[in-house]
Amino acid sequence: MRVDAFDFDLPNERIALRPARPRDAARMLVVDGGEIVDAGVADLPAWLRPGDCLVFNDTRVIPAQLEGRRGEAKIGATLHKRIDLRRWQAFIRNAKRLRVGESVDFGAGVAALAEERLADGSFILAFAGDEPVEVLLERAGTMPLPPYIAGKRPTDDDDRSDYQTMFAREDGAVAAPTAALHFTPKLLDALAAAGIASETLTLHVGAGTFLPVKADDTEDHVMHAEWGRIDADTAARLNAVRAAGGRVIAVGTTSLRLLESAAEDDGVIAPFAGDTAIFITPGYRFKAIDGLMTNFHLPRSTLFMLVSALMGLEIMQSAYRHAIEEGYRFYSYGDASLLLPGD
Repeated sequence: MRVDAFDFDLPNERIALRPARPRDAARMLVVDGGEIVDAGVADLPAWLRPGDCLVFNDTRVIPAQLEGRRGEAKIGATLHKRIDLRRWQAFIRNAKRLRVGESVDFGAGVAALAEERLADGSFILAFAGDEPVEVLLERAGTMPLPPYIAGKRPTDDDDRSDYQTMFAREDGAVAAPTAALHFTPKLLDALAAAGIASETLTLHVGAGTFLPVKADDTEDHVMHAEWGRIDADTAARLNAVRAAGGRVIAVGTTSLRLLESAAEDDGVIAPFAGDTAIFITPGYRFKAIDGLMTNFHLPRSTLFMLVSALMGLEIMQSAYRHAIEEGYRFYSYGDASLLLPGD
């Protein structure tokens, strides 16, 4: 499909720079089939059924944004994907000033060697020393806020907690699974009381999620791979939910993409551990999920393409027009949408 089919006019002031407080005070636009309803995140239990199951991503965001020097040159690095214990793939700012074999000093006793330059322009960075890279990042790194936020204000101490979900457990993401930022223990208790189950999986979100689609046609866009895992017990419980007539509702596009990567053609979710570069556009046949809770996405993004595949492009265009007119807040720190394609 033409990428410009997924374009729309998003006023700059609609991009949220801070999250709602408390987290579950955010608004939620419900798209139920073709019906559009204004609600709040706290209303979520009323929109789900006993026996449904929400699936969360338990990845934890690491402070993967680094600023350093190679001689007199300023070099920025955003870690993207772990290669092994000491090596990470990274997007580099001012990359023309960095060559393979050169070292970047990130301060606080943290340095890395530019070991290899990849075909997409990113580098493999090998970190010096024996300390775990996660320890080095806690010392020298900052939270990797999306460029749409970081370009408007500096990252601060609040972001260390604001940009982390209550489910965060497995270190490795360089972007938050932002739909789950809306959840609180109070909301989770209300969902459990309503007979709604929850499960977790792990997908380490990469910085590629921020990259714009530069191709004119969706067939020419290449997704970056991300590592994920669904264990056998979790897969079995999710399959039992659907067998009993419940719905599997993904919380966030990251959970959805991993579930769909793990699903067989008959809809059975299999255990999964490895990379996925799944790219979902209209025409895709969903196998593993029955709904999605997600934030509002940017024009021409792969994520707006995904929600359009789930609900239909015309429905999502109408929903987003409504959201913009009604002042909903967009992107990582913004409001939520609950997308239920219907039975």
